Amino acid sequence: MRLFKYLFLTAVLQFTFTPLVMAGDYGWQKEMNIKAEADPSGFRVRLATRFKINDIEVEAVLSNVNKPADAYMVLRMGEMSGHPTDFALNKYKANQGKGWGTIAKSMGIKPGSSEFHALKQGQDLYTNGDNGKNKNKSKDKNKSKKQRY
Repeated sequence: MRLFKYLFLTAVLQFTFTPLVMAGDYGWQKEMNIKAEADPSGFRVRLATRFKINDIEVEAVLSNVNKPADAYMVLRMGEMSGHPTDFALNKYKANQGKGWGTIAKSMGIKPGSSEFHALKQGQDLYTNGDNGKNKNKSKDKNKSKKQRY
C-alpha cells in the first residue's frame, strides 16, 4: 500500500510540474504568437523572408499548425535538418503533442546539440541580431566632452 501511494504521488508530481518546466524552454513562443496574431500579414512576410519561401509555402505551413510559433519551429527544424518543408511538416503532424525534442529527433536533430539548445533559448524572426543588448554602444564618447585649448 505504501508503494502504491509513493508511485501515485510521483506520477501526480510529474504530470503537474513537467509541463511547467517544458514551457520555460520555449518561453519566446508566447511572445511570438502575440506578435503574429497582432500582425498576421507581417508575420507571413517575416517567415517568407527569413526562410526564403513563397507565400503558398508559408500558407501551407500556417494552415497545418496550431500556433504561429509552431510554423516558425517547423520551418527552423527543416532548415536545421536540411529537409524540405513538407518533410518537417509531416514530422510535426506525426509527433504532435510529444514535444519539440521528439520532433527534432525524428528529423535527425540531436535534442542535446548546441544548435537545438540555442533554438530553445530564442528565435531570430523578431530580433536584430544583438537582442537589444548593444544599443547605442557606438556613440562617440568625445561628443560630450568640451574641447580645451
